[in-house]
Amino acid sequence: MIISKTGVELLTHFEGLELEAYQDSVGVWTIGYGHTKGVVSGMTITKSQAKDMLKTELEEYQGYINDIVKVQLSQNQFDALVCWVYNLGPTNLRSSTLLKVLNERDKLLVPEQIRRWNKAGGKVLKGLVRRREAEALLFAGKDWTTYKDKES
Repeated sequence: MIISKTGVELLTHFEGLELEAYQDSVGVWTIGYGHTKGVVSGMTITKSQAKDMLKTELEEYQGYINDIVKVQLSQNQFDALVCWVYNLGPTNLRSSTLLKVLNERDKLLVPEQIRRWNKAGGKVLKGLVRRREAEALLFAGKDWTTYKDKES
């Protein structure tokens, strides 16, 4: 599977676009749409480069979902999981209760598991609470865009 336009919209909304490197809430250098690999202080990119980085990374993160998840997913479920793993990484997915309940075919518990991942540096962040709620809604096939107009 590949992420849909809806999934990309959710992801880019919550990641935002930054053309100059900045440190995220836990001090990781970040640029573009949440890109962290090889980012250093003072780095700048164009919007076109940010889109290329996103495209490359989405291929990687889609691969994690396609490889690790052992049950069939709807497009909304796939999109929500790609967004989640893009933000949290494959190591967190592999060791998560979320993956365990999903692969045990208990999809009704997945939105609750998505919502649990709302901390950075041990602190609950409002932006992560909103993002996880949007991902949980998308996974459940509901309208996530109620969170789009709120501050991310």
